[in-house]
Amino acid sequence: MLELESIDAFERHLREGASLSNVVIQGLDLRRYTRELSAVALAGTVFLGCELEQEALQAALAHGALVFPPISGLPYHPYRGALYTPEELYAGFDPARPESYADTPDARVYQHWAAHGRGTPPTLLEALAQRLHDHAITDAVDDLLAASGPLRKVVAIMGGHSMKRGASDYREVALLSRELTHAGFFLVSGGGPGAMEATHVGAWFARRSEAELDAALGMLARAPSYTDREWLARAFDVRAAFPLGPGDLPACASLGIPTWHYGHEPPNPFATHIAKYFANSVREDGLLTIARGGIVYAPGSAGTIQEIFQDACQNHYNSVGVISPMIFLGREFWTQTRPVYPLLAQLAQGQDYARYLLLTDSREDVMRALVEYDRAQLAG
Repeated sequence: MLELESIDAFERHLREGASLSNVVIQGLDLRRYTRELSAVALAGTVFLGCELEQEALQAALAHGALVFPPISGLPYHPYRGALYTPEELYAGFDPARPESYADTPDARVYQHWAAHGRGTPPTLLEALAQRLHDHAITDAVDDLLAASGPLRKVVAIMGGHSMKRGASDYREVALLSRELTHAGFFLVSGGGPGAMEATHVGAWFARRSEAELDAALGMLARAPSYTDREWLARAFDVRAAFPLGPGDLPACASLGIPTWHYGHEPPNPFATHIAKYFANSVREDGLLTIARGGIVYAPGSAGTIQEIFQDACQNHYNSVGVISPMIFLGREFWTQTRPVYPLLAQLAQGQDYARYLLLTDSREDVMRALVEYDRAQLAG
């Protein structure tokens, strides 16, 4: 079914004289369009959380339309038709007053989630609203990846939230992401701080020099951890000093996929698109599933290790229709500090995905493996 998720798309559809029958209209304020809606066939039309005047609502129901009413009293829109942007989530944030984060939409949604049962909402309506929201976010991710233009070659970088700005491994992730983005890959991550932030910093600087990236990393290092009071302020300072121009998108675009489940970790504002979820399990599975071009594992802890074995399960059983590279950046870390790689290599013996495992300390090896895999997919 055709989906109309913006007023521009809705008006264009009307101007073209196309039918609204069997069309899904999502999250729009249609109170200015009562005359138009009352004059067209609405058989099979689906209104998801749209604002309708009484006359239009009666016409819709009389024609057999399916109407899901808005849910009021929430700091988030369950039927939203697009992904978040940093500008939306951080509206009202003032870098000169880091405490102003508490007044942003991102913080208000987290406060609401925490006050309403966290992962176990106390009412059916709240649980439904959160599930509808997450469904809308998944739909928006699908729309982003299916948008017209060159096919997005999605590669994910996973790693710990505690990776410090100013550390050598943070810079390594940023450099790798910058090179991958410059080579035409679309970078995704869990959208939070640490290695995740480094991923999006690298993508942000895909059209800038390494010297400019290093200058930005120096600015960020003044607040190394997301627990530092000025962590978010320093990020906005870098965005202001090195803005993305009109011609920089989509060349510097990236997708962060955070969750309010870890809402004490603000999403980093360098991802140009943000798919923020309530349900961490849905977020994790979706992130791994869309990374069909491969996943790079930078040093991390329990969350990263969980992602490794969830990804391994997808590859082991080929459950998403593609077997993709699993690349481990940091030999000592993945064989000594967190000896995951030897176990995974043993698990993969005799399986197709064994040939896509790579353990390395080299950005060049990572680039080569991902480029070769991409070429093989295009040729195959």
